[in-house]
Order: sequence, then structure tokens, then C-alpha cells
Amino acid sequence: MKRDGRLSGVLHLLLHMAETGAPATSETLARAMNTNPVVVRRLMAGLRRAGFVASAKGHGGGWVLGCPLSAMTLGDVHAALGAPPFLAAGLRDERSSCLVEQAVNSALGAAYAEAEALLVARLHGVKLSVLAEDFHRRMQERGLSTQDLNHDV
Repeated sequence: MKRDGRLSGVLHLLLHMAETGAPATSETLARAMNTNPVVVRRLMAGLRRAGFVASAKGHGGGWVLGCPLSAMTLGDVHAALGAPPFLAAGLRDERSSCLVEQAVNSALGAAYAEAEALLVARLHGVKLSVLAEDFHRRMQERGLSTQDLNHDV
């Protein structure tokens, strides 16, 4: 089963962008995510609409943060990506005429919705600045600096 890694990937990029403080091209960001620049531009479109990133054209241009990490939560970024579902499990037939399947769907549907809502609420309580602090702590514990990172971003 394929997992949707967009949220994780975009969070990775946002933290790198905050560290560099300089515009990053879609090509550079794509190398950091091991994907195509078109995919990066598609992902960044939702973040731009939400005001989390901005883009500048021309020489020296690229993507920059549109607001501080302390103004973004994991839930905000998830929503900006179109709120993709977290749970891979689903109902076999959502419109079944079978009464047994309707009972199963009712129980599972309610449980799935409750689990998803709980996760989204938790994500809205975590600011990206907390992730940056955790990253800095990990770097410090290992005696590393941002120059030691082996990413292009």
C-alpha cells in the first residue's frame, strides 16, 4: 500500500527553507525531496495560497517563507496541501444496499472519522517552530552545524 508522504516532504522543505533564509528554486527543492520540480511547484501552490510561502521570479529568485514558522502548525500545512486523508483503510462499498454492510460501514465510518479528527486536532497544536527547535537541539547534540547537512537546500 502506497503512503502519501507529501506532508512529511513539505515540512522537510519548509524547515530547510527557514534554515537557509535565501530563496530556493523548485529544482533545488525537488533534489532535496528526490522528486520533479513540477511536483514541488504543485505542492507549493497550496502553501502560497495559504500565505506560508511566496515566490520571486528572475535571477536569484525562488521560494521563500511567507511567514515565520511560529505562525504555521502541522495542521495548517496539512490543510494547505488539500487535507489528504491520513488513514489508508476505507469502506469496501460505501453505498451498499446490504444491511450487514451498512451496519459495518456505520461503525467503521464513525471510528475512522473520529480518529482522523483527533489526529488533525493534534496537528493543529504543533507549530513548525517546535520542529525547528527539535532540529537545532539534535544538531547541537551531535556537534553539527547547518553546513554539515548534505542536502542541496
